[in-house]
Amino acid sequence: MSKRITQRDVARRAGVSQATVSMTLNGESAGIPPETLARIMAAAQELGYVPNRFAQALRTNKSMTIACIVPDIANPFYSSLMRGIQSVTDGHGYDVIVANTDGTEEKERNFLDWSAQGRVDGVVGVFFCLRAKDFAPFLNAGIPVVRVEAQKKRGGELPIDDIYIDSRAAAQAMVRYLIGKGHRAIGMIAGSGGPEAVRVEGYQLAMQEAGLPPLIVIEEDFSEQAGYRATQRLIEEARLPGAIFAANDLLAIGVMRAAREAHIAIPADLAVAGFDDISAAGLVTPPLTTVAQFQYQIGLSAGRLLIERLSGNLAAVGTAQEMPFQLIQRDSA
Repeated sequence: MSKRITQRDVARRAGVSQATVSMTLNGESAGIPPETLARIMAAAQELGYVPNRFAQALRTNKSMTIACIVPDIANPFYSSLMRGIQSVTDGHGYDVIVANTDGTEEKERNFLDWSAQGRVDGVVGVFFCLRAKDFAPFLNAGIPVVRVEAQKKRGGELPIDDIYIDSRAAAQAMVRYLIGKGHRAIGMIAGSGGPEAVRVEGYQLAMQEAGLPPLIVIEEDFSEQAGYRATQRLIEEARLPGAIFAANDLLAIGVMRAAREAHIAIPADLAVAGFDDISAAGLVTPPLTTVAQFQYQIGLSAGRLLIERLSGNLAAVGTAQEMPFQLIQRDSA
């Protein structure tokens, strides 16, 4: 087994003290001559030096690791969100650990407790169950939290930072669009928890404005299979409306699969609209009309906020940043 290369080995190769190597490799190189810096970096590269993250954590009391907590790692929405976060944290030397909660309170609490044990320096998450007060012990312990939210937020006394889109307004806009296309029987399928309440509320507001009766089906989760099951039931019970607004794209794709199996033409017999604009939305047949949230950009903003909080550049109160949404009109509705 080969011997681990240490800073002492790099110092010996470069002909400098170990303290000089430590300062250089930790980015504390002010006052060190450029030629010395170049010699140290060349020696580190020649020897194949790899920093000992455990030793660094003991010395600096930082793990240089971020936790990204999401409800469903299989949902492409969260994959794109995580890419945005990592695009920021990579540039600041932070690793990202991803945790999947299935949208349950027990797992959300468990992963927060795990994060508070000194394993990570900060948390970015989508939390279906926990509320601001639940984060107080972690914030008071100096672990910053950035939440990605589906409804309007205002900065509060706790130093918790929120990135959000107005899902209620977005859902209302999509249903208004369907009404504008001439639809009067419009149903909604949503999963339970998370953004369900505000997206259903937006749907209801648009239906009330037009004087139309609502038809709402709440499934256990936001999966493709849930959309498929809900649509099958509507077909079997002869309650299928002329249009369905699904609370996310996976549900909408499930709706389209069930309709296709029942030989129901989209959009001629059934218009379908979703929410998120995941990559698959433009690839299904017909391409899916949906609400774009720009999840990669949301991830970038969340990552930047967390780095700012970790750097001590934000005030000791919470912040809230609204992100845009956009209706994407395709052939499904």
